[in-house]
Amino acid sequence: MTSPDLARVVAQGAGRAPADLVLRGGRVLDVVTGALLEGDVAICGDRIVGTCADYEGRVVEDVSGLVLVPGFIDAHLHVESSMVTPFEFDRCVTPRGVTTAICDPHEIANVAGREGLRYFLEAAERTVTDLRVNLSSCVPATAMETSGARLEAGDLAGFMDHPKVIGLAEMMNYPGVVAGDPGVLAKLELFRGRHVDGHAPLLSGRDLNAYIAAGIRTEHEATTAAEAREKLAKGMRVLIREGSVSKDLAALLPLLTERLAPWLAFCTDDRNPLDIAEEGHLDHMIRTAIAGGAPPLAVYRAASLSAAEAFGLTDRGQIAPGKRADIVALSSLEECRAARVWCGGVEATEAAFAARGTLAPVARDSVRAPRVTAERFRCEGSDAATPVIGVRAGTILTEHLTEAIAPDGGDKRPDPARDLARIAVVERHGINGNVATGVVRGFGIGRGAIAATVAHDHHNIVCVGVDYADMAVAVNRLSEIEGGFVVAEAGAVTAELALEIGGLMSLAPFEAVHARLVELRAAAKALGVTLEEPFLQLAFVALPVIPHLKITDHGLVDVDRFAVISAG
Repeated sequence: MTSPDLARVVAQGAGRAPADLVLRGGRVLDVVTGALLEGDVAICGDRIVGTCADYEGRVVEDVSGLVLVPGFIDAHLHVESSMVTPFEFDRCVTPRGVTTAICDPHEIANVAGREGLRYFLEAAERTVTDLRVNLSSCVPATAMETSGARLEAGDLAGFMDHPKVIGLAEMMNYPGVVAGDPGVLAKLELFRGRHVDGHAPLLSGRDLNAYIAAGIRTEHEATTAAEAREKLAKGMRVLIREGSVSKDLAALLPLLTERLAPWLAFCTDDRNPLDIAEEGHLDHMIRTAIAGGAPPLAVYRAASLSAAEAFGLTDRGQIAPGKRADIVALSSLEECRAARVWCGGVEATEAAFAARGTLAPVARDSVRAPRVTAERFRCEGSDAATPVIGVRAGTILTEHLTEAIAPDGGDKRPDPARDLARIAVVERHGINGNVATGVVRGFGIGRGAIAATVAHDHHNIVCVGVDYADMAVAVNRLSEIEGGFVVAEAGAVTAELALEIGGLMSLAPFEAVHARLVELRAAAKALGVTLEEPFLQLAFVALPVIPHLKITDHGLVDVDRFAVISAG
């Protein structure tokens, strides 16, 4: 819906002309004062023009018994992590109250470059929810991985003035910022004065000062209250994250007070259809925060107005005259179950979703990995002391462990009894055919293998297993299905999900993706895997900008030293 002309807005707000739409009978939560306001909500086109008064309308909707709150804003996410297209993501989360989603399409950008950015920007012009885009800052994230594309400052410049673009997405290469890397600084200089999103896990002291001084305004990697407090004290707005792997809400809940809420917002970062279907999206965060003792005013403010202000979206975040008509009708603030949702004055119904149109998919047939044999998964070395990636459930931070693994015929074999599995990354963009191997602890896998093309952010194939032949089966199957997730045991595939768009997103509806993920979770559990979300956890083991030990197709990466190290 387009914005109406000013004369219509004023006439309808003053009551001289009937409003296009009136919501009658509900109470409005004022996210500034915390009051529950009585009166109609009058809407002209995509704008709210009246509250706290009686209005006539061309259309009147009865919302008696419901509480009206501003639409929820997800302040940072990757749509690709929902494993469906932007259109299916829209259909999945908008009915739950998400009326604005600020995305970084760096997953598809790492596979398809500018073509991936164009796809997301064109999709954003059609979705019912207002999908906003921050342009991907780190494609690739580091020089220690092989991605399918590279985006420099000049590549981003042509997209800057698109109406859906806010600014520059999460600057993950925080060592590059602090060290003054010329390529990194060129991107920051290009977006100087506009919004720049951050990504600086565990950064502190003078290094954090330098990072923020570069113009970076928001950050979602705080995992403790102390880390978040330092970032807040230095002028950074903190985005509280609750994804499928990174679950920081409980740790940061003490900060969610009415005093600090104006400087906090919510984000999901990476949340898959399993969790969305079974728990929810931002609505789940809101319910959980209130149940944990956070004041409802603080929670709903962080979910709407605070996020809008953090990203310069001054036209939304409050049910008030002049604001965009993004409204969620709830049975209660505590339960946060959306009964009805309006995005820019359009109700999120099946008819609204059907009217969007579609786009041709991009990045088909993007998995060009070499065919591998079991022998490729050996981890050779002569020294028993071996670096081990220590995976911890509920966080994407990993430990840098050292274990004694005696070489057997020159190979440091997996040892399920000690929860020591083989991890491998296979380059799949058809560039160099790299295969790197290492050792990981924390999956609990006792048989077979699991593999995926979702491997942040280079999205090469990443595989964990204890049987080399099954690892080969899983990896080779990914090339045959255009990428996705595979579980293999005893020489056969036991579950799979094809992600045909860039090896990241499915062509299927989200309901079908959810059903396949249920099968994959069960198949992984049958191998002994103990992690609740093994596939996204697997993806983050390959991200070399999150401390402490990771793996890419270049080898093991000591993130603290920001260097590739020997696997032993």
